[in-house]
Amino acid sequence: MTIATPAGMEIRAEIKPGYEQILTPEALALVAKLSREFEPRRQQLLAARVERAKRLDAGERPDFLPETAHIRNGDWKIAPIPKALECRRVEITGPVERKMVINALNSGADSYMTDFEDSNTPNWDNQITGQINMRDAVRKTISLEQNGKQYKLNDKVATLVVRSRGWHLDEKHVLVDGKRISGGIFDFALFMVHNAKEQLARGAGPYFYLPKMESHLEARLWNDIFVMTQNELGLPQGTIKATVLIETIVAAFEMDEILYELREHSAGLNAGRWDYIFSCIKKFKLDKDFCLADRPKVTMTAPFMRAYALLLLKTCHKRNAPAIGGMAALIPIKNDPEKNEVAMGGVRNDKARDATDGYDGGWVAHPGLVDLAMTEFKKVLGDRPNQIDKQRPDVEVTAKDLLDFRPEAPITEAGLRYNINVGIHYLGAWLAGNGCVPIHNLMEDAATAEISRSQVWQWIRSPKGVLEDGRKVTAEMVRAMIPEELANAKAAAPNGDSPTYERAAQIFEQMSTSEEFAEFLTLPLYEEI
Repeated sequence: MTIATPAGMEIRAEIKPGYEQILTPEALALVAKLSREFEPRRQQLLAARVERAKRLDAGERPDFLPETAHIRNGDWKIAPIPKALECRRVEITGPVERKMVINALNSGADSYMTDFEDSNTPNWDNQITGQINMRDAVRKTISLEQNGKQYKLNDKVATLVVRSRGWHLDEKHVLVDGKRISGGIFDFALFMVHNAKEQLARGAGPYFYLPKMESHLEARLWNDIFVMTQNELGLPQGTIKATVLIETIVAAFEMDEILYELREHSAGLNAGRWDYIFSCIKKFKLDKDFCLADRPKVTMTAPFMRAYALLLLKTCHKRNAPAIGGMAALIPIKNDPEKNEVAMGGVRNDKARDATDGYDGGWVAHPGLVDLAMTEFKKVLGDRPNQIDKQRPDVEVTAKDLLDFRPEAPITEAGLRYNINVGIHYLGAWLAGNGCVPIHNLMEDAATAEISRSQVWQWIRSPKGVLEDGRKVTAEMVRAMIPEELANAKAAAPNGDSPTYERAAQIFEQMSTSEEFAEFLTLPLYEEI
């Protein structure tokens, strides 16, 4: 099929039957307008990231910004939260695949973060069918027949919240004036045109999650996009609400400022723990004093993670904003009751800690965890929709606390092999079109794969990258383990004989042993799909 596009726009992808219902003239016109208006600022902000990364590589350490002290010290609040977002005790997350959308909306969770980003391979078909699924879900017409089973929505469903792609990701199939556009703007604009007014008519609204933010200036860019979009679509200002994932170490120093920039459109902050750990490794990868232990040892009770979680909570509640806890990656384990009980105990402890601290809700990755997580939040909240009134004046977090990177040990051969195995397994699935993969009884997405490959890269280079048996982690050691872990990943994967796993092993080796550190693994991967 061919479709009409605005002047200066080119679509370099197949328009399959049904895609024209999403790629409408009105939707594409908004994509083009937002791209022309805001792409220069996106590029400036991405360039600012690069410059800051160079300063961090040279030894600079982040701190709270002196020029925005008046915002941190000011007595302001965000705009009131709409009724549909007042109660978010359990949020389930997952990609925009049709069966997942139905099951998540039916899961009993308060809200469902449907994901065009880290748990989704952003190939053209996934992005456009994802928008079709969103349109049908909003109108409650979404259904599916698969393997003799019928899937459709219950009468009561979770509130829909959409995560569009981060600022670093392009949509390579759509060019405006000869240049690739922002993947995030593309996802956002299509969703807004097709669903915002319908959602308002149904008693909710267009609600978003904003990922990978590195500064309040990046939040300001989103806010300006919201303002223009609401004007273009004839919506009242403040209709759009967005929760920002604090999943970079540099954003942790600007949480007040990020809320302030989005104060008319804010729905609070979320502690995006896995990307946050990855960000710490990435930002301090050349620091000879920085070296984290095996990935399973870096938990929410590690000093730097605890400081971050408590500061986020205090910051949100001070501004009347929801504070949403992050993901426990554990999932139910079938056919092994003992292991399952240990895993469920881990999720229970995670949600109990968040609820007791004062968080208003938390994430799960599997419908089988909704009731367990809900129970822990209800123990603390009772019938209240949230606990925003729980202020934490007792919490005092300094820059030093946020940078207290323990534990440093142990680093084990098993931990190294685990990272290699997860990296290959995840990359292989991602290249095959699946961005959300259960591996070793954990739900892995791009963020957890990023930890795996960045830890290996850093252990090779850090003088502290020494296994507990005294051997130094080297590129040669990693290269020797890769074929073995490729075989293990293939054996464990349902489609492990796919050539994507061979390619994944090559990519993992290149990314973990090369001199240059790739900013995001999804950037080179995107060029392969």
